[in-house]
Order: sequence, then C-alpha cells, then structure tokens
Amino acid sequence: MNLESIFEVVRIRQEIREAKEAFAAYKITSPMDAEKLAASYIADEDREVFLVMMLNTKNEVIGLHRAHVGSLNASVVHPREVMKSAILNNAASIIVSHQHPSGDPTPSMEDIEVTRRIAEAGKTLGIQLLDHIIVTHKGNHMSLKEKGYL
Repeated sequence: MNLESIFEVVRIRQEIREAKEAFAAYKITSPMDAEKLAASYIADEDREVFLVMMLNTKNEVIGLHRAHVGSLNASVVHPREVMKSAILNNAASIIVSHQHPSGDPTPSMEDIEVTRRIAEAGKTLGIQLLDHIIVTHKGNHMSLKEKGYL
C-alpha cells in the first residue's frame, strides 16, 4: 500500500465559539443547578431524551448535547455517544440527565446500569461523570449520586 492511497476520512478539530446560548457561563454547584438546567431543556418532552452537560474545570457549562431520543419509557444511550460530545468539547467532567415522561423520577435498573457504564468510560478517558439527574415535567428530580448509585 502506498501513501498516496491513504486519505483522511474525518478531520476532527476543536471549534471555539462565543457562547450565546442560555447556558453560557452557567455554573453547576449542586444537583439542583443541574436539574434546573436539564429541566429547562428536556422536562416537557413526550419521549425520554438523554442530555449531556459538558463542564470545564470550574464546573461551568461549556456545552449541551442531546445524545439520544428514546421512546415513551426508554432511552438506550451508549457511553460512546456521551463521551464523543465530551471529548469534542474538551470537557473536564460531565453531568448526564434524562427525563421520565411518566412524572416519576425513580431510576430504573437500566438507568442505574447506563450510569455505571458511563462512569467507567469516563474513568478510562479522564472525564469524570459527576451526576446523573432524572427530571420530570412535574418538577420532581432525582440525583443518582445523592441516592448512592454513583
């Protein structure tokens, strides 16, 4: 194989833009801060949406990404989709969130398992998963970290 036949399929580069979004310079200091931000973006959805909040070293939100849109009662997200957005945004840490359209923020076994898998992937990559917040349209929320799952 000669070098002329090798070509770059995808070029990845960091893109820095002035953040004009509502989350610009939003600092996460507690699970309630993360819940408010997540709820403002996904609480009223009619299907489960998995949101990734990317943070810098000062816990300021540098990006939000909808990693997956699921069905009425399930959202099967893969750690690679979560970590891809974190890597491309040079995130120091992340908080993930999804909403339960039922209004009950109790985590399912799948919620707990995906949290564990994302945390493991983050350890490997050096991107800490700080929390997984479940929000609802009723204003209820649950922090999996506060409940001891993380």
